[in-house]
Amino acid sequence: MNSFIKPLKIGSFTCPSNLVLAPMAGITDTPFRILCIKGGAGLVCAEMVSAAALQFNSPKSIKMLKTDKAEHPLCMQVFGANASAVADACKRAEQQGADIIDINAGCPVKKVNKSGAGCVLMKTPEKIAEILTAAVKSVKVPITLKTRVSLNRTENLAPLLTKIAQDSGAAAITLHARAAVDVHSGPPNLAFLESACKVAKIPVIANGGILNAQDAKAMFETGAQAVMIGRGAIGNPFIFTEITHTLKGENFQTVSNTQKVEMFLNLVEENVKFYGERTGISRSKKTVGYWLRGFADAACVREKFVRCESLSQVKEILLKAIKENNNLL
Repeated sequence: MNSFIKPLKIGSFTCPSNLVLAPMAGITDTPFRILCIKGGAGLVCAEMVSAAALQFNSPKSIKMLKTDKAEHPLCMQVFGANASAVADACKRAEQQGADIIDINAGCPVKKVNKSGAGCVLMKTPEKIAEILTAAVKSVKVPITLKTRVSLNRTENLAPLLTKIAQDSGAAAITLHARAAVDVHSGPPNLAFLESACKVAKIPVIANGGILNAQDAKAMFETGAQAVMIGRGAIGNPFIFTEITHTLKGENFQTVSNTQKVEMFLNLVEENVKFYGERTGISRSKKTVGYWLRGFADAACVREKFVRCESLSQVKEILLKAIKENNNLL
């Protein structure tokens, strides 16, 4: 079987593989990014940072730009409606060690859209071009664009946005193959994605609903040079290694449910080290359901976990659950 997995060249930077961790707000922080690097990701993307918030020197946003040497190759993502502000944010991201910087023009979240950023930028492609051009001129590292194939389910904007990205100097484009109105539900529109790949002179990174090797293969078969995995990596950071082995025709030993929960406990501990106990545990509560999926009595364990206030409580609950699950095997 010919493998779709290969190095990914984005401008002057080459990633070891073309499997990418998607940026996800509240999830793809440093501890999780490091875990996904260990899980075989060729590039990890940070949570998107507001260019406007950085202009006001928001401590939270500034902290989001901090990096660790263990999480490279690293792409930082910036969003904003003002070209000058986005350019300044890109400079800050570069100074903090970003290997690549991505501009978001596809987020459907209302708070982001009200600021004139995210997917509303798709209504004014010339604005995207202005922002990208300013970003490219502001830094030496490659600039990429992340957007969607359409706003609705009928009008295909993918070829136009791809052309705008490459004409504006972007080194790659990531296309979420769902319409903005669909947010994260429904099947990806592979026909729209393929139409963009046919006109692209820069790498197209396909995104949207990739949960396994077959989903990734379908994306690659449109002509995409890379795939970006989001929710499929939550609770399963070794999905990158799994896809790599599967598409190369190699055997892969699936990570057991017990191993996933052990991995999650380690992630909670890393979150506590990174954020402090209160915030570290609070952030972990957002994703616990993903990690417990398929685990014995998962609903009960999750209910106990979300009431935890200390790391000692977390350890007690998860270690007990692991022991009981192993007794059932």
